[in-house]
Order: sequence, then C-alpha cells, then structure tokens
Amino acid sequence: MGNYLMAFLIGGLFCVVGQLLFDLTPLTPGHILSGFTVAGGILGGLGVYDKLIEFAGAGALLPISSFGNSLAKGAMSEAARSGILGVLTGMFELTSTGITAAIIFAFFMALVFNPKG
Repeated sequence: MGNYLMAFLIGGLFCVVGQLLFDLTPLTPGHILSGFTVAGGILGGLGVYDKLIEFAGAGALLPISSFGNSLAKGAMSEAARSGILGVLTGMFELTSTGITAAIIFAFFMALVFNPKG
C-alpha cells in the first residue's frame, strides 16, 4: 500500500508543479514539457533521479522527466565506453523503443481518426 501511495503522491506532485507553471506563468505546454525533460536529464546526470525512482516507483518513472533521465543515463553510459561520439549515440540507445512506439502509434491513430492540422 505504501508504494502505491508514494507513487500517487510523487506523480501528483509532478502534475501540480506542471499545472502551476501552466496557470501562473506565460510558458506554453511545450516549454513546460521541455523543462521537465531537461530537469529530469539534469537530475539523472547528478544521480538524484534514480533515488527518486527508488522512492516513488512509477510516480517518478512515468512522467516525461523520466525520459530526460533515460537520455542522460544512456549518454553517460555510452560516453564512458566510446568517448564523445558515445554521447550522441548513447542517449537514443535506451529511449529508441519508446520513441519508435510513439511514432508507430501516432501513425495508426492518424489512420483511424481524422487529424486536425
């Protein structure tokens, strides 16, 4: 029960921060999402985000900030093995499955529904 509660509270905290940024600042949703991704990357690079995932579970694993954490982890891991070129290739090594799934599902949704724009 405690794991579910922590996931709910931490995930809800991410939502509250995003909503406050959206309501109280002139930032657009794209700015806020990018900010969460960059913040996750920075916290992942400092080793803080992994501790947050251990504490909150899915509450920290599912938000977009976790994507930034995965980019940073992949880049640092591959940079240690391959040098500076590894930074460019490593960040997509861990995230390529999610990116591919998003593209494929978006394509099928565009076929099924009538996209606007």
